Amino acid sequence: METRTFDNVASLAYFAPELGLIAAVLLLVVWDLASPARLKIAGLVVISLAALAWSGGMGAYFLAKDAGPHELFHGLLAFDRFSNLFRVIFAFVTGAIVLFSVPPRGPGVEPELRRDQGEFFTLILVLSLGMNLMAASRHLLLIYLSLELVSVISFVLAGFKINDARSSEGALKYVIFGGVASGIMLYGMSWIFGITASMHLGECAARIAALTAQQGKVPEVVFVGTAFMLAGFGYKISAAPFHMWTPDVYEGAPTPVTAFLSVGPKAAGFAVLVRFFSDALGAGSASPAVATPWPVLAGCLAMATMTVGNLSALGQENVKRMLAYSSIAHAGYMLLGFSVFSDAGVAAIAFYIVTYCFMNLGAFMVVMAVAEQSGGDETLSAFRGLGRRAPLVAAAMAVFLVSLTGLPPTAGFVGKFYLFSALLTAGGAWRWVLAIVGVVNSVISLFYYARVLRAMYLEKGQRTEPVAVRPLLGATTCALAVPTLLLGVYWGPVYDFVASSLSMLR
Repeated sequence: METRTFDNVASLAYFAPELGLIAAVLLLVVWDLASPARLKIAGLVVISLAALAWSGGMGAYFLAKDAGPHELFHGLLAFDRFSNLFRVIFAFVTGAIVLFSVPPRGPGVEPELRRDQGEFFTLILVLSLGMNLMAASRHLLLIYLSLELVSVISFVLAGFKINDARSSEGALKYVIFGGVASGIMLYGMSWIFGITASMHLGECAARIAALTAQQGKVPEVVFVGTAFMLAGFGYKISAAPFHMWTPDVYEGAPTPVTAFLSVGPKAAGFAVLVRFFSDALGAGSASPAVATPWPVLAGCLAMATMTVGNLSALGQENVKRMLAYSSIAHAGYMLLGFSVFSDAGVAAIAFYIVTYCFMNLGAFMVVMAVAEQSGGDETLSAFRGLGRRAPLVAAAMAVFLVSLTGLPPTAGFVGKFYLFSALLTAGGAWRWVLAIVGVVNSVISLFYYARVLRAMYLEKGQRTEPVAVRPLLGATTCALAVPTLLLGVYWGPVYDFVASSLSMLR
C-alpha cells in the first residue's frame, strides 16, 4: 500500500483515538467540579472506561481494516499497524488500572486513592495519551516531548500518597533520575541532528545509511548519540544501569500506580525503542551493508539488566519491591529479543508484552488485595497461610508467579520460548552466550518467586481467619489468571495476530 503524508486537518481522522482521550480528560475535569458527591466516582470510572474503549476499539478497527501506513501531521506521527497494536495494548492496561483504582467503601489502606479521584483518573488518561504518542512518534522532538509527558505524569502519580514518606522519597528519586536521563537523551539527539541535519527518523535513516556505506562503518557520532539516547529509553524501560529509581518508586507509589508503571510505560518504552532503531538507524534491515555495533550494545544491556534485577530480588522481604526488581529482569528478557534486530525478535517482544500484561498486573493486584486486609503489610509475612485463608486468590498468585518464572504451561513460558527462539535462530556465538545468560537468570528467578509460594502454602501465619477480598479485585484477578493459563496451551492465534500487526512505516 502506498504511503501517504497528510496535513494537519486530514490527519485528524486517523488521530481519533487520541482525540477521544483528550475529550475525556476535559470531561473528567468538568465532572469532578460539577457532579454530586454520591455520583462522582461512578461517573469518573464510566467516562474513563468509555474513552479507553474508544481508543482501543478504534485501534482494533484500524487493524481489522488494515488502514495505513500513513504519515500524520506532516510526518510527525506514524499511522501503521505497529502503532495501532500498541493503542489496543495501552487501552487494555489503562482500563484494568482504572478498575483497580476504584477505592473501597470502608476504611482502606490507601486513603489517597479516595481523595482527589478526579485528578487521579485525569492523570491516568493523560498518561495513556502520552504512551500512544510515544509508540507513534517519527520525529526526534516528538519522541522527547511524548516521553517527557509520560515521565512528568508518572512523577505525580508516584508521589500521590502525599502523607507517606516512602512515596515522597520514591517520587523525588524518580524526578532526579528522570531529569538526568532526559538531559542525556536530549544531548544524544543533538548529536544525531548534528550529523543528519534532520529530526525526522526517515530522513535520519537515509543520511546515516549513506555515511555508513561511505565510511564502511557506523559513524562514531551516530554511535555516541545513540548511546546517549539509550539513557532515556533505558530509564523508561528500567534497564540497567538506569534502573535505580525503580524499587523505591514501585514500593512507595499506590499499588495501582505501581502496577501501571510496571507495564504501560515499559511497553511504550520498548515501542519507541524499536521504532527508533528500526526507522532511524535501519537496525532491522535484513542484510546491513556493514557490521553494526547495535547487537553487541543491546546484548550487553540485556545481560546487565537481567542479572541486576534477578540478583537484587533474591533478598527482598517486601513482595512489592521484589516485583519491582522482577520487572527490571523482565525488561532484560525483552532486550534479548530486541538484540536480534529482526522481525522475529520484534514479534517475540510484542507477544511477551501481551503475556506480561496479564501476569504482572495480576501479581500486583494480589499484593493489593492482601495489603488491604493486612493493614497495608506487603511483606512475605502477610502471604503466610494465604493458600488456606484465600485459596482462589492464592491459586491465581501461584499462576502468575509460575508464569513470571517462565515455566509451562503458562503464557510466560511461551513468551520466553519465542524470545529465545528468535535469539538462537539468528545464530552466532554471541547470541548463544546471551541465551545461556538468559536461561541462568530464569533459574535464579525461580528462587525468589518460590519464596512467595512457600509462604502461601507451606508456612503458617499469625492470622487464620479467611481473607475477605473485594469482589471487584477478586473477579478481575481471576480474570487475568485465565489468559495467563490459556495462552500457555493455546497461543497460536494470538501470536499470529501480534506478528501480523507489526508492519512499521519506514
